[in-house]
Amino acid sequence: MDALPSATLRVAGVALAVLSGVAVALQSRINGELGVRLGDGIAAAVVSFGLGLLILLVLVPAAPAGRRGLRRLRAALREGALRPWQCLGGVCGAFLVATQGLTIGTLGVAVFTVAVVAGQTGSSLAVDRAGFGPAGRQPVTPSRLAGAVLTVLAVLIAVGDRLGDPGALVLALLPLLAGIGIAWQQAVNGRVRAAAGNALTATLVNFTVGTLALLVVFAVDLLVRGLPGGGLPAEPWLYLGGPLGILFIALAAAIVRFTGVLLLGLATIAGQIVGAVLLDVLLPTAASHPGPATLLGAALTLVAVLVAAIGPPVRR
Repeated sequence: MDALPSATLRVAGVALAVLSGVAVALQSRINGELGVRLGDGIAAAVVSFGLGLLILLVLVPAAPAGRRGLRRLRAALREGALRPWQCLGGVCGAFLVATQGLTIGTLGVAVFTVAVVAGQTGSSLAVDRAGFGPAGRQPVTPSRLAGAVLTVLAVLIAVGDRLGDPGALVLALLPLLAGIGIAWQQAVNGRVRAAAGNALTATLVNFTVGTLALLVVFAVDLLVRGLPGGGLPAEPWLYLGGPLGILFIALAAAIVRFTGVLLLGLATIAGQIVGAVLLDVLLPTAASHPGPATLLGAALTLVAVLVAAIGPPVRR
């Protein structure tokens, strides 16, 4: 992939990021429904992240590239090329999954996505400018800034009819904070991927850290509220959140070095918005209210990604 022209790499990276965004929207619906069935959003997050971790614990050591990645990762940590704090991106991923289970049953996928987007867009600009990602410091160019502004405008249009609900706005603070963490997570996971030379190895680190963080929170949840009220549902599709998370994290860790954090975030946002709209239109729930404004906002989000992509290529 590195041998391809930089423009081709950016286009391919944007397309894959859009696909991963659709996977995030689908994961949000699945984990939200699992949280409703279990009666506990934290328990749903533990199930989702835990299943993803089990899959990776089998896949990564079984593959020669995965074993090489683990050796390179240990060497990078030992030599100081990778800092321990750069391996903590999974905490942000765990928080995102927890907010899915806690809020989507009330907010719906579209409103949840808007809150995530609002945090992710501004945070991506800051993370790129600070140089946390593997591509180093990225300038805040006019095209990137315009793309970020258009994205915020698009998501405000998409859910304008829901912004007057004070209860929804307060609950939306959780995915807003999760969105702020996503940009940093994508940046540091890209660093881990660069050190390991393998995207799945970076994803394993992400899921290990995230699962441990969720288990600590779940232990506190058990002490405060006791066991979840609902039993484990029988439908297999409710357990696909973990595999979808693997797809999202692995793709993001692999392509962030070609796109930068902001362009990756905007393309992911486009996929999230489109996926959220399709889910709310084709599979509506009591919390979903898609309408013409939502469709207009989704279209404007795609325009925003194109505007940001027009700018100069990522400095390597």
